[in-house]
Amino acid sequence: MKAVFVLLDSLNRHMLGAYGGTRIPTPNFDRLAARSTTFDRHYVGSLPCMPARRDMLTGRLTFLHRSWGPLEPFDNAFPEILSRQKKTYSHLITDHFHYWEDGGATYHNRYDSYEFVRGQEGDRWKAMVQPHWERLRETYHARQFSEEPRSYFRQNMVNREFIREEKDFPSVRCFAEGFEFLDRNRDADNWFLQIETFDPHEPFTAPERFKAPFDTGWKGPVRDWPRYGRVDELPEECEELRANYYAVVSMCDHLLGQLLDYFDEHDLWKDTALVVTSDHGFLLGEHDFWAKNRMNLYEEVAHIPLFLHDPRFPERAGTRSGALTQSIDIAATFLDLFGAEPPPENEGFSLSGMADGTERRKGALFGYFGGAVNVTDGQHTYHRFPEDLSKQALYQYTLVPTHIFSPFTPAELADIELSPPLSFTKGASLLKVPVIDRSPMYNNYGPGSLLESETRLYDLATDPGQDAPLDDPKLETAMTELMSGLMQANGAPPEAFTRLGLDIPAGVT
Repeated sequence: MKAVFVLLDSLNRHMLGAYGGTRIPTPNFDRLAARSTTFDRHYVGSLPCMPARRDMLTGRLTFLHRSWGPLEPFDNAFPEILSRQKKTYSHLITDHFHYWEDGGATYHNRYDSYEFVRGQEGDRWKAMVQPHWERLRETYHARQFSEEPRSYFRQNMVNREFIREEKDFPSVRCFAEGFEFLDRNRDADNWFLQIETFDPHEPFTAPERFKAPFDTGWKGPVRDWPRYGRVDELPEECEELRANYYAVVSMCDHLLGQLLDYFDEHDLWKDTALVVTSDHGFLLGEHDFWAKNRMNLYEEVAHIPLFLHDPRFPERAGTRSGALTQSIDIAATFLDLFGAEPPPENEGFSLSGMADGTERRKGALFGYFGGAVNVTDGQHTYHRFPEDLSKQALYQYTLVPTHIFSPFTPAELADIELSPPLSFTKGASLLKVPVIDRSPMYNNYGPGSLLESETRLYDLATDPGQDAPLDDPKLETAMTELMSGLMQANGAPPEAFTRLGLDIPAGVT
């Protein structure tokens, strides 16, 4: 068996033609759908970026115990399991620079080898001590300009000075590295290749030829990086921001097309699996919000695309699955493809076993650490928040106390306790770190950053846009029971129930 995993960041499911999207032509995603099983009810797990990747690598939901952070010593990573059990060679190609920050630094070393393509967003790539500030101030919109040391905006402006031709764009270079791997290894057996691009994550930067079809007539400074929060821009500025997102999705579609061409040319379909998905979506003004992390986990963010080509079942080309799946199924899928056994801590199911619509779960949990706990049964979504986000017992369970950019602060560590082993930590005790409002996480991507905190219930069949929350106590009770059962199965700590006003189930300690 051979396998290619394409992971895109912030790819909106509803924009793709295979899911009914019409705003952006996506002919190569259409080609992929014709060659694979398209999953119609695929959901996120833990959010945002690195928590989602931890779920994918380990096959476990992590947001009930930990915010953004590294793989822990007790975590299982499927590339390592493949190496141990099947001697499968794994290679990661990525421009996702969060892997090289404090809160992601244990991920890339789980692969046999890796390539890091530089230059995305705030990647600390090119050094320019004294940029041409006046020129840059005129070039970029005020909301994406900064002279502050170590700011993402500052570093991004510097990086873009070195990205001029199409071949320079990081995602283009990622796929070029992928083709180099395939040229060298396609005739070998027993390998796993992950091609991962930060695109279409913001800032929405693409070569001009991809922007031209979506020209808005905008004459102002570069405007391709929406802030996280409520929409307050003028309509023409909103249209420019959206158009730049469309351009990056078009570039991703083009790059996917090159990979499909390579599969066609070398007939890889007969012996090489292909999985294409994203970590989460991105709001482009829906619900009057930009981005993620600040609002309720609406369908646009939580309901994501997924395509699977399994060469063991060529008859499944062009089929669709209505099974309820989520990101934790990625690990089990690749283990199954190579004939490896999942570890007992795994919570996911092989997508190959659900491609025919077979249901393996009654519901799917998803969420941000410290925010709402969300659950879907495939028809309804229920988003349950604490009564007061600022007054909740909240602890991080970790052995590697780091945030995105830094270790935990001394103030955070001042009142730590030692937690006994949890069900999935293989006998390891943990640091139990109380969350404080001075945490670098709290107001950046934690509970202090949320602009919405209202518990809501939606019927996706009658209200797919989630415009009209339901008032249905009986259904809410059923969804609460589903949520509580899934939380218990995940090993959620007692305070995870208490903060939501739920009874602590028997046996939870």
